[in-house]
Amino acid sequence: MAQEIANKQAANKLGTFLRDRRMRLDPVAFGFATGRRRTQGLRREEVAQRANISPTWYTWLEQGRGGAPSADVLNRIAAGLMLTEPEREHLFMLGLGRPPEVRYRNVDSVTPRLQRVLDALDPSPAIIKTATWDVVAWNRAAAAMLTDYSKLPREQRNILRLMFGNPRVRDAQEDWRSVARFVVGSFRADATRAGAGAEITQLVEELCRISPEFETLWRDNDIAPAHGEGVKRLRHPEIGLIALEFSVFAVDGRPELGMIVYNPATQADAERIRSLIESRTAE
Repeated sequence: MAQEIANKQAANKLGTFLRDRRMRLDPVAFGFATGRRRTQGLRREEVAQRANISPTWYTWLEQGRGGAPSADVLNRIAAGLMLTEPEREHLFMLGLGRPPEVRYRNVDSVTPRLQRVLDALDPSPAIIKTATWDVVAWNRAAAAMLTDYSKLPREQRNILRLMFGNPRVRDAQEDWRSVARFVVGSFRADATRAGAGAEITQLVEELCRISPEFETLWRDNDIAPAHGEGVKRLRHPEIGLIALEFSVFAVDGRPELGMIVYNPATQADAERIRSLIESRTAE
């Protein structure tokens, strides 16, 4: 009998996960009286209260009864248990066998740890961008070689706005048309994957008004790989033509962010960028 119960509990991975996360929470932190509790963490009825679902239904979920929960119920439970985004995704995989629908989250900064990663990459320019291609973090090499984003208002720190609305950025590209086509195709793929269709509407309308080239590329509906690599050649006003090998990376645990790293193609290019950074720092 004991072995049969153990087998059922092992098969009920959803219930095991819910129970584990429930028992990690501090009742006092959520305003519940401690009193006499047989186990640590929140009670089942307290989780149900926070999730605004029936205590009986929540109990059945932990016990592996009652069938598959709806996405709405899982979202409520995720909020009630204060699950992180990876934990919420795991909850959906256990409960429904699929990840949750994408929910775009606006981001305007990164953690100090991620900023330190960028800083350690000098003299390789590196930036962190959102799914709507707003630049939210950069290192000294990026400020020197690409754009000093700190001197721009937040709303102007957008790669597409710079590519199609800033003559300096346009002139710096050795092959602007090819770069622009790749940027628009990657931007479309990123925004769609992140569920940010509504968030980019105003930006797309603005760019179509100010740039006939953007409007044409946008209507072409091309899709480019969001995570790729290639070579970018920039004409810098102080150090001339520089070749940069770029790679695009996903940021682990942050699907709404991407990192682009531009490695100098040669040691000579790296030294020229390093000298530029040093001169900027001295100034």
